[in-house]
Amino acid sequence: MAAATLARRIGCTGVLPLCCRPPAWDRAARPPPSPLQAPGLPLAPCRSFSNNKIQVELDESSGVAMMKFKSPPVNSLSLEFLTEFSISLEKLENNRACRGVIITSAVPKIFSSGLDITEMCGKSVEHYTEFWRAVQEMWLRLYGSNMVTVAAVNGSSPAGGCLVALSCDYRIMAENPKFSIGLNEAQLGIVAPFWFKDTFVNVVGHRIAERSLQLGSLHPAPEAHRLGLVDELVPEEKLMEKAAAVMAQWLALPDHARQLTKTMMRKAVLDRLVAHREEDIKNFITFVSKESIQKSLRMYMEMLKKRKS
Repeated sequence: MAAATLARRIGCTGVLPLCCRPPAWDRAARPPPSPLQAPGLPLAPCRSFSNNKIQVELDESSGVAMMKFKSPPVNSLSLEFLTEFSISLEKLENNRACRGVIITSAVPKIFSSGLDITEMCGKSVEHYTEFWRAVQEMWLRLYGSNMVTVAAVNGSSPAGGCLVALSCDYRIMAENPKFSIGLNEAQLGIVAPFWFKDTFVNVVGHRIAERSLQLGSLHPAPEAHRLGLVDELVPEEKLMEKAAAVMAQWLALPDHARQLTKTMMRKAVLDRLVAHREEDIKNFITFVSKESIQKSLRMYMEMLKKRKS
């Protein structure tokens, strides 16, 4: 029901308005979470809600939510997943008790594999429109969120999965050289949209982003840390503890100062997509509908099927 409601709201106006919750500084201050206890553990009042693809637990005493992707095998960003993601973010934004969210995966060895290729292959123009609008909406909500957002990257995170991590305020990755992260769209014959590129540039700088995007690079965790793509590497067993400690550090500051600074830093990038949203959808449809692109996507899906078998 919630997914259908969100889809109708997007469809009627073309844009689902970003959250309009009361300014955070109107709320009573709460102590930050203990750096030794990951938020969401049942040692404090906890509110949880779960969809098919995403599980959320909010520790109301600390104001920190834990959002876990639970869409095996690889947490691909399907239309259903993206819709649930946006709904979950909206619920947390509208909850006056929530100040921050830690985003991670409940699926071993994978944070998110990125956009679901099946949503872009052999579908109608109407479907492509709905899907791409959902991708935009997810990014607008996450990148523009008032909350502190920490990505606890506990597995590989290519393409759209990397975008999710890039859109957060802080990225901590498990120290495992087998895990990789990057915007590797070029490997599939796909061009990353301008707002993917802008988000990437804002994190790693123009030269690193340009080289990585052109080569479609997936960076092993140590290299990702060296490039600044992730802020910290920690042993897997320490990941959630570190995420809680980082969240405590960020929440120790006055919300209004942090939020206004975040808006100042990100507004131009957000505004650019909002101003060109329909054009961006048309460009996506034109590009993905090309027979050469459809052929590349079909070949990629066949390769994945062979790997599974």
